[in-house]
Amino acid sequence: MSTTTTAPAPPAPELVASSSSGTFRRLLVFAIANIRRRPERFVLSTLGIALAILSVTVVRTISASFALTGAETVDAVVADAQLWVVPADGVTYDPEAEALVADGAPTASLDLPDGWTALRTVAGETTVNGKTVAVHGLEGVDAGTALVPSSVAERLGVTDGDTLSLGGSDLTVSLEEDADAGDTWITTSADVATTAVGDVGWWTVTVPAADLTRNDLGAVLAESTGLPTTTDPAVSPDAAGDGLIYDTVGGSGATTFEQRYSALFSGQVTSSALGLISTIGLILGFVIAVSSFLAAVHERRREFGIMSSIGLADEVLYFFLVESGIVFVTAWVVGVLGAGAAVALVIPEIATPLAWVQASAMVAAFLPAMAIVGALVPVHRLLQQRPVQLLGGL
Repeated sequence: MSTTTTAPAPPAPELVASSSSGTFRRLLVFAIANIRRRPERFVLSTLGIALAILSVTVVRTISASFALTGAETVDAVVADAQLWVVPADGVTYDPEAEALVADGAPTASLDLPDGWTALRTVAGETTVNGKTVAVHGLEGVDAGTALVPSSVAERLGVTDGDTLSLGGSDLTVSLEEDADAGDTWITTSADVATTAVGDVGWWTVTVPAADLTRNDLGAVLAESTGLPTTTDPAVSPDAAGDGLIYDTVGGSGATTFEQRYSALFSGQVTSSALGLISTIGLILGFVIAVSSFLAAVHERRREFGIMSSIGLADEVLYFFLVESGIVFVTAWVVGVLGAGAAVALVIPEIATPLAWVQASAMVAAFLPAMAIVGALVPVHRLLQQRPVQLLGGL
């Protein structure tokens, strides 16, 4: 009995898929070629979006600067204390003085639990050498000395050992080269400061080490003094009351008091009319981009009709995604660089490089969504038509 052997079938040829990097390179070349065909459209679209990004970045830079300043200032004011007792008129941030100042007189005295200590600070503003500066007065500081951080000394044009006139007194400048970032005020004796800025200020309260683990320190001081307490810096004192206790370590939130205070500063900028205008500008920039892509689709509908008729409908979408990405990335680079130059030239005392970087990163987070939507809108309209309609120009 003979057996028949069957030769093994030859292996099927492997399908060599084009690499994603090669596909992307071809789409990129195709998109750049289209941009070169209509350079004026690309420039106008990019500039329109860039101006919108510039306006948003400037506002966000100012907002981030205020947030950083707010956190640093509150941290410097509270220092190692756990409770901050502000007057009934509250406290405000003076952008000219670049510091927090009190708007009223502090409570005359505080009835503290055993072992707790309180420090009274005179905190107001005045004019020195034609500049608005904040002045803090503390007990125990030499009445003939003015402790001046280097940043404030630079603004006032004074150096170590110079004489500074404050509240009718001639004080000797003692330069603080190693002052904290939030220290943006002149520190002198309480009496000299009161003469210069009036009876305005606040109290900071420090608790003993045994009480540091408690999260109800504000409630304890409130019960002792009769003053209301809160952990929310957005809460303002009652003007008809005697003051308010800010508990800077209490509460159960994940954010610190300083972070909440900085967010409050930031929100004041972004929720202002300036923030609203910048947001509207960003929306208008996006509309400009979509309009440009719609016009490009209309001009090249026959080309895309050919691509769709041979099964390359997906490539049409990828092409527009790449072109949209080029437009938005170019606009972002131009916009954030323009914003950096604007804030550096116009408001260097407010905006900082770190704030500009944060603002640029925030705006960049919107780019992928804007680029995808900007490409989907015209492509959706394109793919709603049959290839024969596109080829016929209907």
